[in-house]
Amino acid sequence: MKHFELNGQIRQVGNKAVIKAFRKQGLVPCNLYGAGLENVLFTVNEKDLKGLLYTPASYIVDLNLDGKVYMAVLHELQFHPVTDACLHIDFLAVDEKKPVAIEVPLNLFGHPVGVQAGGKFTQLARKVRISALLENLPDQLDVDITPLGLDKRLTVGELKFDGINILSDKNTIICRVKTTRAMQQAAADAAKNA
Repeated sequence: MKHFELNGQIRQVGNKAVIKAFRKQGLVPCNLYGAGLENVLFTVNEKDLKGLLYTPASYIVDLNLDGKVYMAVLHELQFHPVTDACLHIDFLAVDEKKPVAIEVPLNLFGHPVGVQAGGKFTQLARKVRISALLENLPDQLDVDITPLGLDKRLTVGELKFDGINILSDKNTIICRVKTTRAMQQAAADAAKNA
């Protein structure tokens, strides 16, 4: 899995006024916890987060906090409801010897048989939550959708990958091919004329 380097400055516990002052300076308050760590409070520059937050890719984050480096994953994000600015981030520290739970993007490839027959393809899920050891974490999950026929769908439960445990709901629909109205009308017209 790809790594993303992020520099931050450790901060002390503060009240709302202190947090507000950080945000006015363009800093985002963050929290790091997990893997036997005591909570580490820190701030990062909002501009440094753009490559991490506004991308479909998933990353292991290498946090450099005043010279000490921690490996972590994004755990929870809070955004402003109007301006969409990032207000707070929780990072979860990871251990190389323990499985990591993370959302990974899906890469669908192939041309479904159902689309070749005139159906309409729809992708409903772009990411899947998985759990795996750090060394087995993929950048993306490649899924061949060529065998998908008319009025068929692909669910998370049908995915199988070595060394990866899929945590997303097994009934979640990833993609489907539906019969179009034009095809239904053509079939109805053919039935009337026969």
